[in-house]
Amino acid sequence: MRRSPLHLAVALAIGCLAPIAAPAQSYPDHSIRVIVNVPAGGGVDTVTRLIGQKLQERLGQPVVIENRSGAAGNIGAEYVANAVPDGYTLLSTSPAPLVANAALYKKLRFDPEALEPIAIMSQSPNVLVVSPQAPVKSAEGLIAYAKANPGKLRYGSQGNGTTSHLTTELFQRVTQTQLLHVPYRGTAPALNDLIASHVDLMFVDVTAALPFHQSGRARILAIATHERLPGLPDVPTFEELGIKDFFSAAWNAIVAPPKTPPSVTARLNEEINAVLRLPEVEEHFGTLNLVRMGGSRADMEKFMAEERKRWTDVIRGSNLSLE
Repeated sequence: MRRSPLHLAVALAIGCLAPIAAPAQSYPDHSIRVIVNVPAGGGVDTVTRLIGQKLQERLGQPVVIENRSGAAGNIGAEYVANAVPDGYTLLSTSPAPLVANAALYKKLRFDPEALEPIAIMSQSPNVLVVSPQAPVKSAEGLIAYAKANPGKLRYGSQGNGTTSHLTTELFQRVTQTQLLHVPYRGTAPALNDLIASHVDLMFVDVTAALPFHQSGRARILAIATHERLPGLPDVPTFEELGIKDFFSAAWNAIVAPPKTPPSVTARLNEEINAVLRLPEVEEHFGTLNLVRMGGSRADMEKFMAEERKRWTDVIRGSNLSLE
């Protein structure tokens, strides 16, 4: 039977589509690599390995965790941004590479907004913690003291451009205070100097601060997210103190290379949400003082847009820039 030109065109179109559709339909049919852009042993790495193990059980394929850290997470993020968009190379990251580094770094060799959102796994609220010798007993007292003594209080951070640095810049803006910045190389040395009273205050995620608060070596004064924490029932949020438009949390997200098929990202979102609902995952998160997140890809995209605007405004308003 002779085929008309229309029949031939339709057949060719279907033939062209078949190789594209097949991978999505069979996904996954081999191991998945998750690039973690921070060193092994930290919060992002711990959460990723927990979720990866459960994801492996659900998908029936190995989920291999690989750490590629450096340049504030940009090295691992750039690697995934340039990976084949087939769902077999993913990125697990803290917020900075997705929502802050494009404004912070003069040259960034990938587009964070082009990365495909999959799911936010967990959130750890940032808290205001002060040294045992700090001349204040409450967040209100700290703000009043800072206003009366501009530049006298010293704040530690994990380093220039880090979450703790940007959070304190935002804090100074919304409270109209002036503090002296003392940058460190990471959370541990900054907290050690806080405990020794070499610096007066710091914003850090609650997981890192809680043991020192519980032992009396430091004091948590306020929480920078919207709700009080079960482990800190007497510590107010900044919203409760009347300080609006102040939100800061460390969160862990999974994203895919640009142009990864929607069917693949939707499948991964569905499976990660299912993992997050598991009782053993909820229990593990509770021991780490983490808030389970999850939700749709659209939820994640909206949240990241809000975070990107928040930190871009802080970075530009503070004239911050890194090479």
